[in-house]
Amino acid sequence: MRAVTRREAGAVLLGLAALAACSGEASGAGGPGLETPRKKEIAMRLVSSAENSSLDWRAQYRYIEDIGDGRGYTAGIIGFCSGTGDMLALVERYARERPDAELAGFLPALREVRGSDSHRGLGSRFTRAWQRAADGDRAFRGAQDGERDRVYFDPAVERGKADGLGALGQFCYYDAQVMHGHGDAPGNVGFATIRRRALDTARPPSRGGDETAYLHAFLDARVAAIAEEPSHTDTSRIDTAQRVFLREGNLRLDPPLVWKVYGDTYRIEE
Repeated sequence: MRAVTRREAGAVLLGLAALAACSGEASGAGGPGLETPRKKEIAMRLVSSAENSSLDWRAQYRYIEDIGDGRGYTAGIIGFCSGTGDMLALVERYARERPDAELAGFLPALREVRGSDSHRGLGSRFTRAWQRAADGDRAFRGAQDGERDRVYFDPAVERGKADGLGALGQFCYYDAQVMHGHGDAPGNVGFATIRRRALDTARPPSRGGDETAYLHAFLDARVAAIAEEPSHTDTSRIDTAQRVFLREGNLRLDPPLVWKVYGDTYRIEE
């Protein structure tokens, strides 16, 4: 049998790569990461559609209410919670820049209610103070941006890149961090456990695995985690949003994007 030349072998490899790209199996890791301004804007709008039923994520700086999930007040651009501690960290950050701010006076109460759904020491005075700060102080909006990036966005993107994932995979990680947090808690399965369960059934691209197959495994693990949480039941942010992009082969999360959450349809055209 005639030996295959290096040039012929290279042509075969190029052909296989082209075939993979056409079949939707190409990796998304070569495109812009989720941290680029355009992709980050898309990520924020996607999360807002699930968290606030709106694409206008900037309108959510002033949002605050108790949604009855056992985590106390949920507020701001990614749902900081008084019961989980990330709201406390946010107000502490804000108070370092604005020590005389009205919200700083609620720090003792936020420390007291951490780990519970209690409103003790908070109530309507606190919610009004939150909204006044969001409406009138750019530093408070900046503090929300900073805590979002420090606790959720940056770690998710970093972990996604380390796993060899493109923008869609990085977003799947980010959305999971926002909804579940990083670690486990009573009644909540965290991101770290969800990822570990996915790794039990599939390999990420960084370990030689197929990106699409791994992301399906990760989303399967997320759906299973939601089923274990008494405060969550709806999985449409996965089933009719992230899973749709994945089935379309849109690993780079490029618009146009069309998805549904809670039965409502959303679009990002460009």
